[in-house]
Amino acid sequence: MAKVIAIANQKGGVGKTTTAINMAASLAVLEYKTLLVDADPQANSTTGNGFDLKNIQLSLYDCMVNDTPASQVILQTETPNLYLIPSHLDLVGAEIELIHHPNREHVMRTVLEEQSKNFDFIIIDCSPSLGLITVNALTAANSVVIPVQCEYFALEGLGKLLNTIKIVQTRINTDLQIEGILMTMYDGRLRLSNQVVEEIKNHFGELVFNTIVHRNTRLGEAPSFGTPALMYDAESTGAVNYLNLAKEILQKNNMTKIKNEDKIFEPGDHVAD
Repeated sequence: MAKVIAIANQKGGVGKTTTAINMAASLAVLEYKTLLVDADPQANSTTGNGFDLKNIQLSLYDCMVNDTPASQVILQTETPNLYLIPSHLDLVGAEIELIHHPNREHVMRTVLEEQSKNFDFIIIDCSPSLGLITVNALTAANSVVIPVQCEYFALEGLGKLLNTIKIVQTRINTDLQIEGILMTMYDGRLRLSNQVVEEIKNHFGELVFNTIVHRNTRLGEAPSFGTPALMYDAESTGAVNYLNLAKEILQKNNMTKIKNEDKIFEPGDHVAD
């Protein structure tokens, strides 16, 4: 059965989609069959894997609203072992169309359950909101990764997200866990970045991943080429960061044993692009 991880933060610009694309690609490259679910109407995880939205005939919207089986929607990406359920702008209307559905919070879970046996990991890229689609993702997930940027307003809105997660844990998905808080957009040259990392770690302790994602040119360039950073430039800082994150998640879930000294870079190291 697949481990289902939602990537969520209602605050925009924190590296959520970048994390979803590159974490999924890293798990796939490590030979874990991975399904990336684009649950954001902006469909950046779809285009970021090289698919033109004009050519997308079926999407997550069809699975959730029209009961189309996920097997008819899944696309194979150019990254080995990585598959995609694409998104479409139509997903914006899904919240309204599902409002009277008797099990509206469980629709995505039902969609993904049939595919759980076919994958090792299912990664859900949530939209930057706490609406019904995001609640669906949290209901379908075993755990959630929360990207937080190393900037002044890092904690802004985080309390609201944690409260939503707590509500889902209490009322809908009692098994939901926080996989970890991921610090993104880190610049070791800036005192502010180091202060934010220290503050988050002091506040949340072991919930914070050891891996830190550095601010990195290649991470920004890769989506314009329709590919994850690992396939665009495997030696770039961003690609290595997300590969380390994937290894840390595997280790955390007792799926492999990786010694700290085997990591390519340690958290906080600054490596040029």
